[in-house]
Amino acid sequence: MSTTASSPLLSLKNPTTLVVVSAALILSAAMGIRQTFGLFIGPFSFDRGMPVTLIAFAIALHNLVWGFAQPFAGAAADRYGCTPVVAFGAACFAAGLAMAAVAPSGAMLVIGLGVLVGIGISCTSFGVVLSAVGRAASDERRSMAMGIASAGGSLGQVLMIPLAQTIRETAGVSTSLFALAFVMLVAAPLGIALDRHARASATPAAPSAAEPPASSLREALSQAGRHRGYRLLTVGFFTCGFQLAFIATHLPGYLFLCHMPAGLGATALALIGLFNMAGSWTCGWLGGRFRQQYVLGWLYLVRGAAIAAFVALPKTTASVVVFAAVMGLTWLGTVPLTSGLIAKVFGTRHLGTLFGVCFLSHQLGSFLGAWLGGFVFDVTGSYSLIWGATAAAGLFAAMLHFPIDDTAPGSRSGTSAPAAA
Repeated sequence: MSTTASSPLLSLKNPTTLVVVSAALILSAAMGIRQTFGLFIGPFSFDRGMPVTLIAFAIALHNLVWGFAQPFAGAAADRYGCTPVVAFGAACFAAGLAMAAVAPSGAMLVIGLGVLVGIGISCTSFGVVLSAVGRAASDERRSMAMGIASAGGSLGQVLMIPLAQTIRETAGVSTSLFALAFVMLVAAPLGIALDRHARASATPAAPSAAEPPASSLREALSQAGRHRGYRLLTVGFFTCGFQLAFIATHLPGYLFLCHMPAGLGATALALIGLFNMAGSWTCGWLGGRFRQQYVLGWLYLVRGAAIAAFVALPKTTASVVVFAAVMGLTWLGTVPLTSGLIAKVFGTRHLGTLFGVCFLSHQLGSFLGAWLGGFVFDVTGSYSLIWGATAAAGLFAAMLHFPIDDTAPGSRSGTSAPAAA
């Protein structure tokens, strides 16, 4: 039995520990900074005279660019390792934030916050980072390791949102964005640790019994395209992006329209990050004990019901806090479950690429969630229609995930062991 499998997951003696911790820190920086963007919509609109639709488009565009760039970033990490990919991504991310900090016009804001940040985050987030964790962890521990890395990544949302809010209020928008760019650059060297597992093995590890036979990238993509479960997973992931991007981008503005206390929007986003730490860990744990598609189905049902209840009930500080807590518990738990399910069916050799293709659907949803929120508000003066669509999407996604077949391509068995790969 390997060291990874026999020692505790986060033991200092376990070679996977450094990979998991480094992955969590990189995700903390990238995802934490990304979650602050909703705090800048008001200042960009009032101080620089930019339309809300344009600002929402810039934020939405980074999701779209992220999605289209993710398969290429994942493929590059699969082939060349994470070190150069993370370094390049961190530099692009920081450059985009710096450009947004000094943007005198909407075009420059779109290039910085939309294009450069989108490219940067594709190289410093799930498709690259969690794929490294998936390769480092044993089959039995993979779902849990991915859940822990995702949970640790939520620490950035807890820390970055108050940091950005405080600096913005005391020193201005530009200084706040420059500070976030500096944080991203500091995280860049952590990409070296993600390749530690590959360097530590003098010879490739023998594949496990559950690992599908090695294949070329073209064969892996062809198998995935023909696999009904992968197609359903990809379509369902669209909903996750739609829901999360809308809430992260427009919740502060929505609470302002509801005459809630100033700063409650930032507090709600920080609480989402805090509870996401527990939610991601729990989803990783559940994914190791139950079929991951079932856990995903129930997660989407709970999220959709929580959104519907929040919109229907009166708005109070307590209701916002409860809503943020439930959203946090269901926020990014989809990621370790989705990536773990892909690894279970197709193995880890091309995990970065296959997750990247699936993640493109997620980011198409993110683009629409962020942009349509601003568009619908500008047209109707209300977020009601988009809130309704966001709640209904949860039921739609659940119905897609429950029937997913997690059998590997070529297997004659229609069943699978309850434990995740």
